Parts: sequence; C-alpha cells; structure tokens
Amino acid sequence: MEAGSEAAARKALVEAYREVVDLGLTELSSGNLSARFGEGVLISPTGASGDSISEDSLVYIGPDDCWDPGQKPSSEWQLHVRIYRGSAATQAVVHTHSDYCVAVACHCKPLPGFHYMVGAFGGDDVPCVPYATFGSEALARDVAEALKTRSACLMSNHGATARGRSLSAAVKLAHRLEVSCRHYVLARALGEPRHLTSEEWVDYHQRVGNTGYGHPV
Repeated sequence: MEAGSEAAARKALVEAYREVVDLGLTELSSGNLSARFGEGVLISPTGASGDSISEDSLVYIGPDDCWDPGQKPSSEWQLHVRIYRGSAATQAVVHTHSDYCVAVACHCKPLPGFHYMVGAFGGDDVPCVPYATFGSEALARDVAEALKTRSACLMSNHGATARGRSLSAAVKLAHRLEVSCRHYVLARALGEPRHLTSEEWVDYHQRVGNTGYGHPV
C-alpha cells in the first residue's frame, strides 16, 4: 500500500466517523465505519467513539481477513467485509444505532414506501433483516444479502447499515435513512400512512432514470 494514499484514506475515515457522531447517528461506541482500501478494508476499531478514534487506531483487514496482532477491529468487521465482497462498486459502509432507525428496526419490519424518498435506497421499501447476535456471521450474511438490491437496510432489534460509492455518499444515506425513519414514526402518530402504489413507484424510478440518484451502488 502506498504510504501517502493510506494516510489520506485514514484521515478521511476518521473525519467521516466524527461527522456521523456530529449528526447524532451514533453515540458512545455504538457505530462503526469502513472504507475499501487496496485489496482490503480500513475499519474503525472496537469501542471507538468520536473522541477516541484516531488515524492510528484504524485497523486494516487484508484480503485474507487478517489484521496486525494487537489491533482489534470493530466487532461487526464480518458485516463490512461481506458487503464489499457482494458489491464491487461499494467503497464505504456505515453502521449506526441512530434513534429512529432503531425504533423502527425494533418492530422487525421493513420501512414501507410511505414517502417517495424511501425510493432513494433503490426500491419501494427499506428491508429489515432478521435479528442475529451482533458480530455474528449470520448477521453479516443477511445484511450483505439485503444490500445487494438496496443501498441501506434496517437490522431487527439492532440498527441500520448503509453502503455507498464514497464515504460521503454512505454517510448521507445513513443520515437520510434516519430522517425517513423519523418521518415514519411521526406519521404513525396519526395511524399508518398511505403507501405509494406500484404504479407510482414505477413512475418514480423512471423519473430518476440513469442519474444514479436514488439507486443502490
């Protein structure tokens, strides 16, 4: 790995982690971020927070799923690695326990297509994968499978994960999902909101066209 590019990649990942904290998408050490680098992945360490994370604390996981002795990657490292292997275009992954995503995910149901911005994640809903213990291979497998056709998903009784073509794109998608879940929770105060019809979703995605806006990477 070229030293200058690695230093830049580490700096960008730390900045993105702190942006996620500033946006209120993660608190304490509840989230983790990664970026594709070379043949492997740079990922936040276990127990990281906005205050403690540093460029030196980031862990490089090689293509053989190994890292330097003494380092401890996020407990969700398998989830990140599986997502990259399932999508060559994905360059960054953001996993959060943001308030409204957690609230909706604890009902173990997809975020329905109640608003056209739900389509920004690539379909007519945001899937919610079944509950599995954090850091488990089962959770990693289910999330990676869901993200083959979406740019974000909810995780039952857990949180949310987003992927993007860049760190900034992944952060924006994680933020957008939190906003959409907040809107849904607020709308539910008046009862279940109207969902867009199949015809309306076809029209939405046709209007989006090939711009890349609203489609998974």
